[in-house]
Amino acid sequence: MTVDIRRPLSCCFGVFFLQLSGSNSRKRPVEDRVDHTSTSMEFPQQQKPAGDGKITYPPGVKEITDKISNDEMVKRLKMVVKTYMDMDQDSEEEKQQYLALALHLASEFFLRNPNKDVRLLVACCLADIFRIYAPEAPYTSHDKLKDIFLFITRQLKGLEDTKSPQFNRYFYLLENLAWVKSYNICFELEDCNEIFIQLFKTLFSVINNSHNQKVQMHMIDLMSSIIMEGDGVTQELLDTILINLIPAHKNLNKQAYDLAKTLLKRTVQTIETCIANFFNQVLVMGKSSVSDLSEHVFDLIQELFTIDPMLLTSVMPQLEFKLKSNDGEERLAVVRLLAKLFGAKDSELASQNRPLWQCFLGRFNDIHVPVRLECVKFASHCLMNHPDLAKDLTEYLKVRSHDPEEAIRHDVIVTIINAGKKDLNLVNDQLLGFVRERTLDKRWRVRKEAMMGLAQLFKKYCLHYEAGKESAQKISWIKDKLLHIYYQNSIDDKLLVEKIFAQYMVPHSLDTEEKMKCLYYLYACLDTNAVKALNEMWKCQNMLRSLVKELLDLHKLPVSEANNTAMFGKLMSVAKNLPDAGKAQDFMKKFNQVLGEDEKLRVQLEVLISPTCSCKQAEICVREITRKLTFPKQPTNPFLEMVKFLLERIAPVHIDSEAISALVKLLNKSIEGTADDDEEGVTPDTAIRSGLELLKVLSFTHPTAFHSAETYESLLQCLKMEDEKVAEAAIQIFRNTGQKIETELQQIRSTLIPVLHQKAKRGTPHQAKQAVHCIHAIFNNKEVQLAQIFEPLSRSLNADVPEQLITPLVSLGHISMLAPDQFASPMKSIVANFIVKDLLMNDRSVGNKNGKLWTTDEEVSPEVLAKVQAIKLLVRWLLGMKNNQSKSANSTLRLLSAMLVSEGDLTEQKKISKSDMSRLRLAAGGAIMKLAQEPCYHDIITPEQFQLCGLVINDECYQVRQIFAQKLHLALAKLMLPLEYLAVFALCAKDPVKERRAHARQCLLKNISVRREYIKQNPLAQEKLVSLLPEYVVPYMIHLLAHDPDFTKPHEYEQLKDIKECLWFMLEVLMTKNENNSHAFLRKMVENIKQTKDAQCPEDAKANEKLYIVCDVALFVIANKSTACHLDSPKDPVLPSKFFLVQDKDFKNDKEYLSTEMRQVLLTGKPKPAPVLGAVNKPLTVPGRRIFTKTPTGSDTASNTSTNSSPLNSSTINKNSNAVTESSAQENNENPVIQHDVGKKEEPSQNVTPGGDTAASPVKRRGRQPKSATAAPVEKEVAPAAASRGRKRAADPNPNPPADSINIKMSKQQQQQNDEGTKRQIDLQR
Repeated sequence: MTVDIRRPLSCCFGVFFLQLSGSNSRKRPVEDRVDHTSTSMEFPQQQKPAGDGKITYPPGVKEITDKISNDEMVKRLKMVVKTYMDMDQDSEEEKQQYLALALHLASEFFLRNPNKDVRLLVACCLADIFRIYAPEAPYTSHDKLKDIFLFITRQLKGLEDTKSPQFNRYFYLLENLAWVKSYNICFELEDCNEIFIQLFKTLFSVINNSHNQKVQMHMIDLMSSIIMEGDGVTQELLDTILINLIPAHKNLNKQAYDLAKTLLKRTVQTIETCIANFFNQVLVMGKSSVSDLSEHVFDLIQELFTIDPMLLTSVMPQLEFKLKSNDGEERLAVVRLLAKLFGAKDSELASQNRPLWQCFLGRFNDIHVPVRLECVKFASHCLMNHPDLAKDLTEYLKVRSHDPEEAIRHDVIVTIINAGKKDLNLVNDQLLGFVRERTLDKRWRVRKEAMMGLAQLFKKYCLHYEAGKESAQKISWIKDKLLHIYYQNSIDDKLLVEKIFAQYMVPHSLDTEEKMKCLYYLYACLDTNAVKALNEMWKCQNMLRSLVKELLDLHKLPVSEANNTAMFGKLMSVAKNLPDAGKAQDFMKKFNQVLGEDEKLRVQLEVLISPTCSCKQAEICVREITRKLTFPKQPTNPFLEMVKFLLERIAPVHIDSEAISALVKLLNKSIEGTADDDEEGVTPDTAIRSGLELLKVLSFTHPTAFHSAETYESLLQCLKMEDEKVAEAAIQIFRNTGQKIETELQQIRSTLIPVLHQKAKRGTPHQAKQAVHCIHAIFNNKEVQLAQIFEPLSRSLNADVPEQLITPLVSLGHISMLAPDQFASPMKSIVANFIVKDLLMNDRSVGNKNGKLWTTDEEVSPEVLAKVQAIKLLVRWLLGMKNNQSKSANSTLRLLSAMLVSEGDLTEQKKISKSDMSRLRLAAGGAIMKLAQEPCYHDIITPEQFQLCGLVINDECYQVRQIFAQKLHLALAKLMLPLEYLAVFALCAKDPVKERRAHARQCLLKNISVRREYIKQNPLAQEKLVSLLPEYVVPYMIHLLAHDPDFTKPHEYEQLKDIKECLWFMLEVLMTKNENNSHAFLRKMVENIKQTKDAQCPEDAKANEKLYIVCDVALFVIANKSTACHLDSPKDPVLPSKFFLVQDKDFKNDKEYLSTEMRQVLLTGKPKPAPVLGAVNKPLTVPGRRIFTKTPTGSDTASNTSTNSSPLNSSTINKNSNAVTESSAQENNENPVIQHDVGKKEEPSQNVTPGGDTAASPVKRRGRQPKSATAAPVEKEVAPAAASRGRKRAADPNPNPPADSINIKMSKQQQQQNDEGTKRQIDLQR
C-alpha cells in the first residue's frame, strides 16, 4: 500500500488549534483530567476501548506482533500510518475504534524496536495520534508521555541525511510536530526540560547545509513555540541555544549558528529576560558555575548584539560596571568586546547608550597598557564605520599620540592612516596633525610609520586625485613635511625620504613624460625649505656616486699599501651614508672584496654610475648586481639588503637625457602658454621660474644629460625673458653643462656669446657674475672674451652715477678673480684711483635719517650698494692674485678695519644713515672673513683685525649678527676658515635674542661634529691636529675674551659672569664627551696659557692680568663640569705663537686671580635684596629658561632635539636667571626687542631731576643686560658712546624692566608635579 506522506497538515493544524481554544469541545480543567492512581502528574482518564478490548486494525491490516518479520511489520505499519494520516479530529467513531491500536503503538515493543524503519513509522503514527486526539492525549502516564516524546525526538535524528530514501517521511514527522505543536503537551510534565533539551540538541546537531529553508522553518516553529508558550527558559535549555554562538561551534556548524540566530530573533521578547538573568549572575554576581558557557560571556554578548541589540537591553549597564573592574585583564576583555560592539558598521550603541560610550572612552587613559592599545586599535574601525564619532575620539587620540608606550603611538598612526586611506573625509585636520607630529618621534618605528602613512595618502589623493582637487588641497602640506624630514640627522630618515620620493611623490615606475610632469609641478609647489631639502637629496646622491666612482678607480690601480689606505677611507665614507654604520662598514668591506674578485660586477657598477646611464639601464644594472649577490639558500641576507640600500641611492631612477628633454618641453609649453599650469595649481610665471631652478639644480648633478641642441635652444629663449631669476638660472645652466658647446654646437655658441656679453655689462649683478663665469668655463678664447667686457666697463666707471656702477663692479671683480694676471696692471689702477679714493673715501649723498638699523634691499641707497660691491671687488681682486707681494692686502685689511672702527662711516662725515652703516659693517666683516680663507692673507691678519672681525657677531643690528653668523658657519663647516674663527661663536652667549643663541649653539655642534668626523675619516689629518682638533679653539677663545671691549673691570662680578657664560657656551659643547681624556687636555691647555704672555701686548700688565683671569674662569668652569679633568693630559698642547709668547723656564705663574668669594659668587650667583615694596600686591613671574639650562629628559614622544646642560648646579641657574622672560625678537624701529607681558607699566627711559638736569647714563653694554642693572635707568641712545668706538653692540632687549619682574624659583616638588602632569595623562582610576 502506498502512503502519501506529503499531505498538507493545514487542516489538522487548524482543527488542533480549534480544539485547544475550545471551539469544538470544551477544554476541561486540570482537576477533571487527573488520574489520581497513576502519578503526581495529572492526566485525563484513559478511554476504554470498544467491545471486548481487542485491538482493531484498519481494513487490510493484519495483526502486528513480534511474530512477524521486519519487512512484513513495515508493510503493515505503513497502512496504519496511512489510516492515521487520513483521520481528523472530528472522526469520533474512528477515534474510539482505533484507541486500542493507539495504546498498542506506544508499547515498549515498538518504542524499543531495533529496526529504524519500524521506529520511524511508529513515530509518524504517534505524531498523528497526538493530532487526532487533541486536546486529550490517549496516554495517561507521564512516564509514558516522556518515553514517547523522547522516542519521537530520537527519530528526528534521521533528518541529518537528506539523501536517505526515508528522508521525506522524517520531514513529514518534523512538519507534523511543528504545525501541531505537539511538544506543548510536555509542559504538564515535571521533567519536561529534559525532553526540550534533548529536542533542541537533536535539531541543532542534525541541521546542515543540505537542508532547504522549509526544514529550518519547521525547526524554528517547533522550538519557538516551546520558548514562547512556556513559563520560562531554564539555563540548561538556554545553553543548548547559546553554545551554537560560540566561535568554535560557529565555525564547525554554520547552519546551527544560523538556526540559533533565527530562533533568538523570533523569540527576543520572551528570551531577553532569561539572557539578562544569565549575564547578571556571571558578570555582576560572579557565579561562573551557573553555566558551562560562563567563560564565553563576552563572545556571546558580541554575537547576541550582532543578532539583535534588543537581546542585551538589560545587559549593557552591567558592562559599564565591568569597565571599572580592578582586574586589568578583565577590563581588557570588556574593552575588546565593546570595541566590536561600538565599531560594528550599523551599530547605534554609542548614540543609544551615551553613559556606556563615555565610560568606554575613559579607557583610552587606562593605566593598563594593553587596554590603551586595544582602544587605539578600535578607533580605526570606529572612524571608518562611524564618522560622526570622530569628534569624540580626536581628543583621546591626541593624548595617546603622546603616550609613553611606543606601540601605542605607532597604532595611533596606523588608526588614522587606515581611516584616511579609506576616505580622507573620515579624518579631520587635527588627526592628520597628530601623524605629522609623530614624523619627529624619537623612535624610528613610529617615525617610519608616520612618514610612510603620509606618503601613501599623498600618492592616493594628490598624485592620483582619487577624491578630487579639494581633498588634494587639504593634504597639500604633506609633500613639504616629508621633504623637511631630510634635515634630520638620522641616516634612516634620509634614506626613507629618498625612498618615499622615488616611490610615492614621483614614482619611478611611470613613463618618462608622466614622471617629469609630476616632478615639474611638484617642484613648483614646494616651499623654500622643501626645495632646499630636495636639492640636498640630489646633492648627497651625487656625492655618493662620486665616492663609488673613486672606489672603482682605485680598483684599477696596482695593489699597494697607499691604495689600500685610500680604499679604506672611501669605504668608510660610503658606509656613513648607509644605515647602521657599524654593520655597514663590515658589509662594505665584503662588497669591496667581491668587487675586486668579480670583474663583471665592477663593469655593471661602472655602467650604473656613469653620467650617461639611462633610467632603464639603471634598472637592469641593479637587477643584475642583485642577482649576482643573491644566495638562494639564505632566507634573509643582510649583506644583500645593505648593498640594495647603496644601489637605491646611487641609481639614476629619475634623471637621464630623455628626462631632461621632457622637462625642457614642459618648460617650453609654460613659456608658450600651452601647458596645464593653471590646472596644476601654479601660475605660468611660477612654473617657468621653478622649472629653470629645477634644471639649474640638475645641471650640477647630471650635466651630461643637458647636452643637446634642443635643450640649449630652449635655454636661449629663457635668456631673453624679462624675469631676472629665469635668465640668471639659464646662464648658470650653460655654465654647468656647456663644456662641449664650442666644439660641437657652433650655432649655439655664436648666439650665446653676445647674450653673455650683454648680461655681463648691463644685466643684474647676479646675471653679470654668472655670465663672466660662464664665459670663463665654456670658451677656449676666454681671454679675448673677458677683455671685450673688461675694457668698456673700466672706462665707464663713474662714481657720480652709483646706480650704473653695481653691475660693472660685479663683473670687474669676478674678471679680476678669474684672470688676475691678464688684468693685474689695470685693476691696480682702478682699485687705487677709483675704488678707494673716489668711491669708498667719499660720501656724495646724505642717507635717510629715520633711525632704523636695517632696511630692505630696495631702500638701501645706490651709493651704499656700490660701496658694498666695491668692497667685494677688493676681496675678489686679492683672491685672484693669491699673494701679497705688492702689500695690497695689508692696505685693504687696514681699510676694512678702519671701516669697522668707524662703525661703517669711513669718512666720519655723518652723512650715512644707520641702516647703511650696518650694511657696510657687515660687508667689511665678511670681507676680512673671506680673505682669511686664503692662507697667504690669513697669515697677515693681525690679532686686532681678527678681533674686530669677530666682534661683528655682537653688532647692535640683529640682521648683521644673523647674516654674519650664517656666513661664518658655512665657511667653517666647509673647513675653509682657520680654526680660530670658531672661537667667535663664544661671543654669541652675549646675544640678547634667545633664538640667535640657540642657532649659534647648533652651528657650534655642527662645526665640531664636522671636524671630528674629518679627523676620523682622514688618517693624514693627524699631522694637522693643531688646525683641526676642536679643542684647540680654546686658546683663541680665551685670547678673544681677554680683549673683549666690555671686559674693562676684570674683578667685577657682572663682567666675570659674562666671561663665564661665553666660556661655558663653547666648553659645554666641547665637553659633552670625554673622548681620549680631552677634559684633562683642556685643563692642561689653559694652565699652559697662564705660563705665557699676551703676544698682542706682552708688556701691558693689565692686558696680561685679564688674560690670566679669563684662564682662571675657564679652569673654574672646567673643574665644575668634569671630575676627570685633573687626570694627566694625554699630550702636551701646542699654543699659537701669534697670540701667546712662551716665557722662560724660570717664569712661573701660580697666582690665583679669582678670590674664594668670587668663585663662590660665580658658583651660586650674587645674592639680591628682596624688593619688598615692589612685590607687594604684584604678580610674581617665573623667568624664562636660559639657553644653557639643562632640561629634563622627555619621554620617547619628544623630537630629536638636543638639550643643553650647565656645569653648575640648578640653584645657580635659577638664581642667575633673567628676571625678564625671553621670547622671540621682532624688528621694531632700531632693533628687535623682547616682547613682555601686555599690560605691564613702562618705566621712563630717563630720570629727570626737578632742576632739569638729566642723570648721566652708564656706558652702553653689548649683549644681554647685567642682572644687577635691571632697575637702573638707561639713557636712550642717540649717538655711539666714546668707549664703544670700533664696535657696535647688540642693543639691550629690555633696558628698563618693570619693578615687579621678580625672579622666583619653583620648588622641586612643584616642578615634578608639573612635569608629571604634562608627561602622562593617564587615568589611574579603574
